[in-house]
Amino acid sequence: MFKGSMPALVTPLKDGAVDFDTLKRLVDWQIDQGSHGLVPVGTTGESPTLTHEEHEAVIETVVAQAAGRVPVIAGAGSNNTAETIRFVQHAAKVGAQGALIVTPYYNKPTQAGLIAHFKAAHDSADLPIVIYNIPGRSVVDMSPETMGELAKLKNIVGVKDATGDLARVCQQRITCGTDFAQISGEDATAHGFNAQGGVGCISVTANAAPALLAQMQEACLAGDYAKALEIQDKVMPLHQAIFAEPGLCGAKYAMSKLGLCSEEVRLPLLPVSDATRARIDAALAHAGLV
Repeated sequence: MFKGSMPALVTPLKDGAVDFDTLKRLVDWQIDQGSHGLVPVGTTGESPTLTHEEHEAVIETVVAQAAGRVPVIAGAGSNNTAETIRFVQHAAKVGAQGALIVTPYYNKPTQAGLIAHFKAAHDSADLPIVIYNIPGRSVVDMSPETMGELAKLKNIVGVKDATGDLARVCQQRITCGTDFAQISGEDATAHGFNAQGGVGCISVTANAAPALLAQMQEACLAGDYAKALEIQDKVMPLHQAIFAEPGLCGAKYAMSKLGLCSEEVRLPLLPVSDATRARIDAALAHAGLV
């Protein structure tokens, strides 16, 4: 259902407010560039600092602008199960094709708590769900065994795996089955992730380099890993430069250099430093984007 290159969309800002006109242009540009799906209001979309009303308005705008041309997987995660249910139900109501739900952060649930949380979200609406496992942010790691239990639920269809552990792909193929969509959440290892059995990437770098990353994912899906590696060599410096500081800040700076949107972010994040700007400038040139 979900595969290929799916940018974790930034939320463009202007003078502190969501810039909906630019957001609509970004949706069209991403689709024109070949992206296979769109993932608004994840962490890269500044979900921690959007109000609930802004969150829902961004999802609704992206779904309407995409108009069914590519699937939209709506960011719907929270460490509050009731809030997650609200976002899942809203995503279903406005016509998103899926919901991305992160493991609850900060409150550190047990594996049984994770199962209860995701089952409650699953049961709240008839909408495909992609689990998001990112221990580095949430400080809780969903085990392959727990994921296997959740994969038995009909609408839990895949995982965004940002563990950086490529062995997890093989382990999760055993517990979840080979039809469970394993999607990388880490740009730098996405090529290797696919070789282990992955089917795509929810990508930060694709905000600035959508065509290249769509081509890389298509090559992987076709089994042409040599071609995919050539593209990976072009974009690897950009992955590293964007993530030298918080990735959304690097992505927005790169996009500002390409004339796509402002680099404005919300506190406590700041625009990237001069040193990181220089790295991103060099990486954009290495990738042939400027």
